[in-house]
Amino acid sequence: MWSWVLHRITGVAIFFFLLVHILDTALVRVSPEAYNAVIGTYQTPIMGLGEVALVGAIAYHAFNGIRIILIDLWKKGPTYQRAMFYIVIVVWVITMLAFVPRHLMNVFGH
Repeated sequence: MWSWVLHRITGVAIFFFLLVHILDTALVRVSPEAYNAVIGTYQTPIMGLGEVALVGAIAYHAFNGIRIILIDLWKKGPTYQRAMFYIVIVVWVITMLAFVPRHLMNVFGH
């Protein structure tokens, strides 16, 4: 149940990020000054923390998506779905442990 809920939440969050990303990128055609102002707000430590959340959402959604594909297409997928969920969590934690320190050094190091 939790994997389903997290998959939906991360999917919606990624969708809204992409929507905002498309809109802010479109600003460059309307007003380059407005585009530069928006991009300037993205270079703050708060947005750096938001990027951590975004990468976490994308990574979980991708790993859990592979799990869902295996459940659907592999004959033994439903049998091992719980074990695969734990594998998704472990791989996600490893990915985040590799990403977060390096990213935060870049965010707070400047």
